[in-house]
Amino acid sequence: MLIDINLSQYHKHSIIRYNKNKNKNKYPDIDLFIEEIPVAISFNKIVYTVMMCTPHDLEYFAIGFSLSEGIIIHHRDIHDIDIKKHHNGIEINLNISNRCLFRLKKKRRSLIGITGCGICGEEKLDTVCRELLPVLSQIVFDLNYLEIVISQLIAKQELNHLTGSAHAAIYFDLKGHVKVIFEDVGRHIALDKLVGYINRHQLSGGAILVTSRASFEMVQKVASVGVEILFAISSATKMAIDLADRLNVTLVGHCRYDRADVYTHNERIVGKL
Repeated sequence: MLIDINLSQYHKHSIIRYNKNKNKNKYPDIDLFIEEIPVAISFNKIVYTVMMCTPHDLEYFAIGFSLSEGIIIHHRDIHDIDIKKHHNGIEINLNISNRCLFRLKKKRRSLIGITGCGICGEEKLDTVCRELLPVLSQIVFDLNYLEIVISQLIAKQELNHLTGSAHAAIYFDLKGHVKVIFEDVGRHIALDKLVGYINRHQLSGGAILVTSRASFEMVQKVASVGVEILFAISSATKMAIDLADRLNVTLVGHCRYDRADVYTHNERIVGKL
């Protein structure tokens, strides 16, 4: 499934372009720029955070963010999602169960999130890493299919093709077929939207690839929906590797047509490039 690109995700703007490979070194042109807007998230009218992201697929973002934060366990914990547009941003209020509301109040988190921010505003060091159970070991991925995955990723990154400034997170099956892709100005936001989609539609038996480095928060996000393998275009941090090892997540970095570095639980990876 390819999420449709719409006009709310980018804008046209006049520029002066310099290019020594053109007949004219300097000339006026029109370029496309990704939309970035403040999105305020509240739970039962309790303001929780403001994140910067592109204003689309916000219901999936709300679900995925709530899962990643450990506020809900399943999308069914959300009774209603109300999204309101204002002149200066967007407000999302989630009506969650009392059990989840108690969990929210214990976190006592208040933050202003910069683009792609993962842990801004955490008040205590021991709240940075969530308590998650290790994921199950049920799948094996053949690296022969990685080239197919990367080729599809490049072809399906429509927003990035238009603007040159979007990260992507994709979910694909064990034959390398991409099932869904989300793009956003922030890498964490793109992954939150994907996590929300996976949970909402109960997808299983596949893997995730992100167009960024693999940080520990991204490992937490994929583990929160039981995904066993996380591929990243760039490298991983030491904390991400340690957490992936503990949560039984197979973490793979530097993914290219001719390269893949497996950091943890390589028993899920077979075949060769």
